[in-house]
Amino acid sequence: MKRKIYKELIKWKENEDRKPLMLLGARQVGKTWIMQHFGEQEYKKVAYVNCDDEPRMKQLFDLDYDIDRILMTLQAITGVKVTPGDTLIVFDEIQEVPRGLHSLKYFCEKAPMYHVMVAGSLLGVTLGKGESFPVGKVDMLFMYPMDYEEFLYATGHEGWIDILHSKDWTLIETMMPKMVELLRQYYFVGGMPGVVSKFVKNADLQQVRTLQHEILEAYGRDISKHTSASESVRIRQVMGSLPAQLAKENKKFVYGAIRKGSRAKDFELAIQWLLDAGIIYKVNRVNEPKMPLKFYEDFDAFKLFMLDCGLLACMAEAPIDQMLVGNNVFTEFKGMFTEQYVMQQLKAIGFTPYYWSNSKSPSEIDFIIQNGKRVIPIEVKAEENVRARSLSQFVKDNAGLKGLRISMKGYVDQEWLENIPLVAIDAYFE
Repeated sequence: MKRKIYKELIKWKENEDRKPLMLLGARQVGKTWIMQHFGEQEYKKVAYVNCDDEPRMKQLFDLDYDIDRILMTLQAITGVKVTPGDTLIVFDEIQEVPRGLHSLKYFCEKAPMYHVMVAGSLLGVTLGKGESFPVGKVDMLFMYPMDYEEFLYATGHEGWIDILHSKDWTLIETMMPKMVELLRQYYFVGGMPGVVSKFVKNADLQQVRTLQHEILEAYGRDISKHTSASESVRIRQVMGSLPAQLAKENKKFVYGAIRKGSRAKDFELAIQWLLDAGIIYKVNRVNEPKMPLKFYEDFDAFKLFMLDCGLLACMAEAPIDQMLVGNNVFTEFKGMFTEQYVMQQLKAIGFTPYYWSNSKSPSEIDFIIQNGKRVIPIEVKAEENVRARSLSQFVKDNAGLKGLRISMKGYVDQEWLENIPLVAIDAYFE
């Protein structure tokens, strides 16, 4: 399995101003695996400890933050003598250890020669609760589910990634039927590494759904474990409403769709918990397509997406045959899976997607991103019909913009618009 974040970890290791690295991301996106794999490949030794499974870690930082004592205790627990430069120290599920996060300040200030990496499935929730955080003393990376190209690599089609990045659009178009077949599989399987690994191993579609259900159940256990009973109910209600919210023509999140008469105050904390846990993504509306987009953000209107298209398909109970046979997955479900897919790829690249809508008409732009000094309005088309009335009018109304349509069609460059295939998002923005 190959993950693109590996290159970022190499940069971190080689940076002379390196600080302890914090990996953020939802449960089961591959944080533990990448830390251990990176350590095995790039260091002589790995001192790995799971703070949730190891009771002796609970009191490690109670006495003080003496680095020598901490390293001696770590050696006793892991059996690995930590030496500067050639040992990777990994604290997994660090949020389970009192004062664990705060200890990173002392590794940064008093022992910068040691390479320290930490992660936790609910680190974002822990930080959201105001846990003592070493501001300015850590490096941070976000980890997401596998994107489409990582899926290609895992399924043995890594050569096609080179074709996509060649931007030879004629060659890409000849490969599109097979690439779209794999795109259907990606919509169904998703990018959770454990699910992808099992799919590659035995291609058992029922097992894929079983594993996806297990991940969702694990999220449910986290919710119950770390929230009150009433808060847990609200969080589950928000999460459970996502398929219906995204299946609407207008995908703006509506509180009343969760429970009749509901208002923002009833579910704001529930949404924030899911965001902090990395389980959902929030795409806010912008009032104007101007730079910086952050200045024009409208916090009252937004869309919510699941972190992974495969988990969304599982939650929606989308029939396997409709996902994998024919074009149903693109033509049915009102474009739900394709918009989810595009958002997921944009997040993995590093964009913060927004969207735009007109309060006086049904006009809507699916996503708006800021790429360097360019604001790009994006229209997503899952079907062969790629007429883009909203995008055309939007570009006319906002001089200087050039639209981007992401669809099943091949590459086209017009004066006001570029069209790129759904499979080439990462390659286009390279």
